[in-house]
Amino acid sequence: MRKHFISGLMLSALLIATACDKKEQTYELKDFQGLSLLGDSLNIPDRTTAQVDALTANLNEAKAKFEANPSEMNTIWLGRRYAYLSDYQKAIAVFSEGLKQHPNSYKLYRHRGHRYISLRQFDKAIADFEKAYELMPKGVLETEPDGAPNKLNIPLSNTQFNVLYHYGLAHYLKGEFAKAEPIYEELLANYCDNLDLFVATADWLYMTLKRQNKDEEAEKLLTNILTETKVLETAKELTEISNAIMLDKVLGYRTEIIENDSYYKRLLMYKGELPVEELFKTNNEDVALSLATQGYGVANWYLYNGDTAKAKEILSQVLSGTSWAAFGYIAAEADMMRLE
Repeated sequence: MRKHFISGLMLSALLIATACDKKEQTYELKDFQGLSLLGDSLNIPDRTTAQVDALTANLNEAKAKFEANPSEMNTIWLGRRYAYLSDYQKAIAVFSEGLKQHPNSYKLYRHRGHRYISLRQFDKAIADFEKAYELMPKGVLETEPDGAPNKLNIPLSNTQFNVLYHYGLAHYLKGEFAKAEPIYEELLANYCDNLDLFVATADWLYMTLKRQNKDEEAEKLLTNILTETKVLETAKELTEISNAIMLDKVLGYRTEIIENDSYYKRLLMYKGELPVEELFKTNNEDVALSLATQGYGVANWYLYNGDTAKAKEILSQVLSGTSWAAFGYIAAEADMMRLE
């Protein structure tokens, strides 16, 4: 136990590359993280002083807890706090060292895999999610605490959802749509216990089906996307999703979308019930993130309708933004690379 504790302290000392003074914080914001799929530099984005101070305070708190007890959860939070500062390399280093101490931690594999996606290392991400899926308990929902709580301060996702969601995404980003499809289907069948998770998964599954020219199955999926969330009084409204995936077991399904309104709008656009231009109207304070998420959906809409030139134009708009860790941004890189 003493050896384990000392190892944790040594790890903490190695990882504290960010001191609390403002000079070293400025250096953090300029750190080079890697290269995009198109060969562009991925640098930590600029933030306001208030944003940096808040994120740094959270990081310092996580460091203190880790130094006192390098447990699995404290290791996860230390890595997550580095990731919220966009220092994904340090986050991966924390998770990797943590896996030496906690080799059967499917949660550490889940978080490291996520950050491998952020750095475009899809094969490593897939390997981590395969391991996380192997180790995680099936058929249960373990609520995952939020690092950035939503407006209702209600954690919406679960660890099992996040393993499969990111697992499918890594395959999608590699263009391995046939491998992504069954992962998303399992996710819908077993781990989407609220509307936010449902629309996010349905959106990626729809795109996955369309990329395989499974138009009939994709349209069948859309017929189950409701035009207004207020009619979602029970899960009976969510009948057959695709290929015998049923969600009517989740009576009491939350009737409002708290976080994933962007995915819902994309689905309504694909269904023809929301004009394309509506997707660029947003009340989201994070305009760069909204551009990446909504813009990627619009580019897909043009691709599905045979207008490759317009799709490339929209993808270029997405890639002109700064939210390079957003999944829509990474997917836009992957599509642009394939189109060119």
